[in-house]
Amino acid sequence: MLRLDGVHYTEGDFHLTADFALAPGERVAIIGPSGAGKSTLMDLIAGFRQPDRGRVIWQDRDITGDPPNRRPVAMLFQENNLFPHLDLARNLGLALHPDGRRPRGTDLHGIETALARVGLEGMAGRKPGQLSGGQQSRAALARVLLQARPILALDEPFAALGPALKAEMLALVAQVAGEIGALSLLITHDPQDARGFAARTVLIADGKAHPPQATEALFADPPPALRAYLGTA
Repeated sequence: MLRLDGVHYTEGDFHLTADFALAPGERVAIIGPSGAGKSTLMDLIAGFRQPDRGRVIWQDRDITGDPPNRRPVAMLFQENNLFPHLDLARNLGLALHPDGRRPRGTDLHGIETALARVGLEGMAGRKPGQLSGGQQSRAALARVLLQARPILALDEPFAALGPALKAEMLALVAQVAGEIGALSLLITHDPQDARGFAARTVLIADGKAHPPQATEALFADPPPALRAYLGTA
């Protein structure tokens, strides 16, 4: 269980509160206006920001003070964060050896297996510039697979892709997350992404990350802040 226990974060005039729990294996969308705090919430969970007060708890262990590399979180960013001068084997190898050690033996086998799992079999020797945008997204997902962490945080990783390819990638993420039993958190601006991916959705608005609600019920009868965001107020 991931629990945000009375979390409060302040930066200048910005503030965000969160107090709710999410179960392992859930798929949860995070939606709200630009600047409301969606990425801030993800950063608090992943350890890139520290709350002013409150605790972040995973499986009954307080991880509030843990740095990102000790958190149970794998991040998938919009930019993919692939190094252009490294081939995919070296890029994915960083998930296993952050010190940059060249992957060998069983590491290479694991990398090839992860690439094959996302449809990039035989491409370990290619550099990111030799791949399409969709293939780069798949490579970034393969790296997350290698990390094998129980929380998968997706900060609009497929926003630059067309609708059909984005839907395909979200379906692949859902399948992969289901296989490893990961809690998946998807930041999105698109209600259709939330509906297609997540059983529950967290609305962030007016300085608060609201407790998750059933996605279909939330969009069927949106609160005023969500209606205003969707333009249906």
